[in-house]
Amino acid sequence: MAKFLFKVNYTQRGLQGVMNEGGNARKAAAEDTIRSVGGTVESFYFAFGDTDAFIITDMPDAAAAASVALNVSATGSVTVETVALLDPDEIDAATGADVSYRPPGA
Repeated sequence: MAKFLFKVNYTQRGLQGVMNEGGNARKAAAEDTIRSVGGTVESFYFAFGDTDAFIITDMPDAAAAASVALNVSATGSVTVETVALLDPDEIDAATGADVSYRPPGA
């Protein structure tokens, strides 16, 4: 499973839904949505500032994460920024990879 962070921002309509349903209902809805594509929610937090909610998930793959972000954003109630999260082992594998690259103009 791959980890993804969903940074959620509610539109006015979305905020009205949160006000009417409450935070736990939105968390449950997120869990149902993530579960529908084979993922799980590791954590869900509402926040002050530029982002209204942070959801860390375990997803089968990037396509599942993209599907969630696209379908949720298409409702017009929220916008979603999706961030792939990598653990230290994945970074170690990446730094150990033999990559061939030619910079522009070289």
